[in-house]
Amino acid sequence: MSLYGMMRTGVSGMNAQANRLSATADNIANADTTGYKRAFTEFSTLVMPTTGGAYNSGGVTTTIMNSISSQGVLQYTTSVSDLAVDGNGFFVVQSPSGTPFLTRAGAFVPDSAGRLVNAAGYQLMAYSYDNGVPSATVNGFEGLVPVVISDKDMSATPSTEGFYTGNLAADATAVAAADLPSANAATAQYSAKSSIIAYDNLGNKKLLDVYFTNTGPGAWEVTVFDQAGATPGSSFPYTGGPIGTADLTFDTTTGKLTGAVTSVTANVPGGASLKIDLSGMKQLGTGFMISDGAVNGSAPGTIDKVQISTDGTIYAQYKDGSTKALYKIPLADVQSPDNLTVLPGNVYAQGTDSGSIRIGFANEGRQGSIVSGALENSNVDIAEELTDMIAAQRSYTANSKVFQTGSDLMDVLVNLKR
Repeated sequence: MSLYGMMRTGVSGMNAQANRLSATADNIANADTTGYKRAFTEFSTLVMPTTGGAYNSGGVTTTIMNSISSQGVLQYTTSVSDLAVDGNGFFVVQSPSGTPFLTRAGAFVPDSAGRLVNAAGYQLMAYSYDNGVPSATVNGFEGLVPVVISDKDMSATPSTEGFYTGNLAADATAVAAADLPSANAATAQYSAKSSIIAYDNLGNKKLLDVYFTNTGPGAWEVTVFDQAGATPGSSFPYTGGPIGTADLTFDTTTGKLTGAVTSVTANVPGGASLKIDLSGMKQLGTGFMISDGAVNGSAPGTIDKVQISTDGTIYAQYKDGSTKALYKIPLADVQSPDNLTVLPGNVYAQGTDSGSIRIGFANEGRQGSIVSGALENSNVDIAEELTDMIAAQRSYTANSKVFQTGSDLMDVLVNLKR
């Protein structure tokens, strides 16, 4: 083995331990960084070919790894927009330039435009409910938009669904066809009546009159009118006629619905088509009774607060108590998370050995759940880092002694001429 080779080996060892100390320093510095994943150094030997019985020292090479797949402890907070992933998966965020990345740092806060941004300035991305219930784009980031929640925006939701639960009197007297509410004549008769509030496209309240009329054994007609069109001082006839009609059939023995029709659809004036589910109605030997009933939709209002479920759905709760789904947060994953490329800002990009990025939703497949009001701490153990630091220091000192010894022997060799 040559003296130069010995000295180069010592330098290689010092450089390796310096890399180890650098990783340890980063870990200690980021011990309190949300979502930070510990870096560590792997060593491998560098072997040089030997000739004629002479040993040529090689040295050591280092590879910096990150324990990205190791989860940190969840710390609960009082902010709804603080998010953590419990299990596999990463949030998809976007840089100010529009480039998507992955992260576990979920300390999001609204900026001046209402966008949820974390401490590094990356915007949270999700799928919007504007075009219906969202579905994930498995192999790409298309369809994702920045999450924007502003308490300045007003929203009104038209009514589209409702329900009634109750009883229709089994001993009700049948009404002749000419006098049914659907005929909308001044002589119209009915067995029972109820009213329900719905909302049009602008959030205006529309009071709807719902008539239940017996037309024979087990047979009922359900008719819906806009109360605004009722004749002053009475009901019938209504201006424009009924906005929805359906015929129900009940089993006269059990009192349960038996026909194929179990709902009535009404066209809300200035609004959407409203489907009222009547499958909870029965015909039993007691009086008319509505035990429960409701219609969706909401009047104009601003967002009072935000709720985020474990499947990543962001709900806005308005001042009138109504809620509306705004976004659904996806989770991204790769086959080998530890091989993702680590970038500044505590974000990751697809690496050559990580596998391709796959997008899905929380609680589906391998994906974990999303926890609102919590942050994932770094997975750094200070005691372990301090121990590694001492071990690296000792190894660095030992390698420096090898270099120093080689230098002393070189001095002896140089001075042989004197």
